[in-house]
Amino acid sequence: MKAVFIVPGEPQGKGRPRFARAGNQVRTFTPAKTAAYENLVKLEYERQCGGKRFGTDTMLVISIFAYYGIPKSVSKKKREQMIAGILRPIKKPDMDNVVKVIADSLNGVAYRDDTQIVTAVVEKYYAEDPRVEITITEVKT
Repeated sequence: MKAVFIVPGEPQGKGRPRFARAGNQVRTFTPAKTAAYENLVKLEYERQCGGKRFGTDTMLVISIFAYYGIPKSVSKKKREQMIAGILRPIKKPDMDNVVKVIADSLNGVAYRDDTQIVTAVVEKYYAEDPRVEITITEVKT
């Protein structure tokens, strides 16, 4: 089985958990921006892949291609290099945080838990239309 979908917009990473004191207790919460992006990932998966769900014991491979928007201030020469893939993003969010937000978003939606992911391929590029392209496949045994 294979699931392929695209999350439109600038790639985002998983934000650090925040802490708030409520009397004698400390509460942990996910930042609103991260929660909104996780929800977008879930909605796009469900919209584009329907009810596809991988088995609970299935080993998975996830491929994530993050396409960052090209800054308006770059020269024409640099823009061409960015589109050609010669110049690639070395900016935030870090690719490990991109993987984390995507993988966590799909828990209970595409698969039981992201612990099922045994291989991850992540690449960062520039593009005219920022987006994240995700492919999930079963490991062939």
